[in-house]
Amino acid sequence: MYKASHKMCDLIAHEEDAIQIISRFGLEMGVGEQTIEQVCEAYHVHTPTFLAIVNYKVFHKRVIPNDIDIPTLQRYLSNAHSYFLEFRLPRLRRALIEAIIPADPTTKIPGLILRCYDEFVEEIRTHIAHENEGLFDEHEHDDQRITDKLTEIKNLIIKYYPGANLQPSITNPQSPITYLLISVMSDLWHTEQDFADHCAIEDDILRPALTQEKPHTHRRHQLPETEELSEREQDVLVQVVHGLSNKEIADVLCISTHTVISHRKNIARKLNIHSTAGLTIYAIVNKLVDINTLE
Repeated sequence: MYKASHKMCDLIAHEEDAIQIISRFGLEMGVGEQTIEQVCEAYHVHTPTFLAIVNYKVFHKRVIPNDIDIPTLQRYLSNAHSYFLEFRLPRLRRALIEAIIPADPTTKIPGLILRCYDEFVEEIRTHIAHENEGLFDEHEHDDQRITDKLTEIKNLIIKYYPGANLQPSITNPQSPITYLLISVMSDLWHTEQDFADHCAIEDDILRPALTQEKPHTHRRHQLPETEELSEREQDVLVQVVHGLSNKEIADVLCISTHTVISHRKNIARKLNIHSTAGLTIYAIVNKLVDINTLE
């Protein structure tokens, strides 16, 4: 556990997340041999709140709500929002375009992956807007859904990205595109972890400090079990990919709307894909639809 008497330079040098943390508190480099407490006091940052975030992220150690200064924590979270919206997410989108667009031009998959990413960003914008308005209770289940969507994008690339079909040279067995893809996958993974930590801080530190509630118990991410789609589920999937509504699908397949909704839930659960763009990628790769028939 880090304490106020520990040197700030040791914290930054040994903990990967420390640079992110100090920047979100408005602290800067050049800390010399000063202690954590001395640096926090110099920047008018509440030391116990700073240590609460550090020890939560490094050791997963929760704190007593009385130790938290609410304005300090809210500034930290607000700076994190700005970082996501103004820097990390736009930069990640540019990197994603650079890495996946050189794929085989006859496939629509890169564009669909990008559409999934844009939907994810819009969900984060909405999520952050509600956080800034203090509407925690209305959207307490958004956190996991948004994190799951980023996981879905990562998995779509892993499973279905068609590649650029570039021939590597003898001296360089990997093309520059391969290096870009490796880099963007690393960025996706770190963004996923960063946003999950951000949401956990809100649930386990900010919310209890505001309401004196007990911290939430977060479920561990579990790997989904892959199941085969039934023939009827494949039929429903094809109609979804072609843009039909639930009622239209019911009419085409001569089943009830309720049954269509049930099939769609099963499809999402079995494939662990929840976006239409992601389902379209699955249908193309598994030859359930002709790519030329899609708009």
